[in-house]
Amino acid sequence: MDIVTHCNVPRYLHNDLPLGNPLGSPGDRETQLESVLSALQLAISAEHSVVQVSDAAWKGDGQWKENYNKVDQSNRQALLRLGQENRKKRAENKARGLAR
Repeated sequence: MDIVTHCNVPRYLHNDLPLGNPLGSPGDRETQLESVLSALQLAISAEHSVVQVSDAAWKGDGQWKENYNKVDQSNRQALLRLGQENRKKRAENKARGLAR
């Protein structure tokens, strides 16, 4: 969040949730609604630049943080294989004229 503060964004609500799930876990309507309402309230009420951390929490045991971006000997080969498959698929798509 240092970059957000440094850039002096007008309003920023930070949900400490896994990447790709900015409002909460899929199907967790309560957390999603709470996130949206918090952001709207911040947009309405903030009179100056503000960074706010929400209390939204990922449902479950919290293991996602421990495993997020984890690369070690236990998963190195699987990650290499996934990367190779991804690069191959992207090359095939590019050859077919497809772009992302």
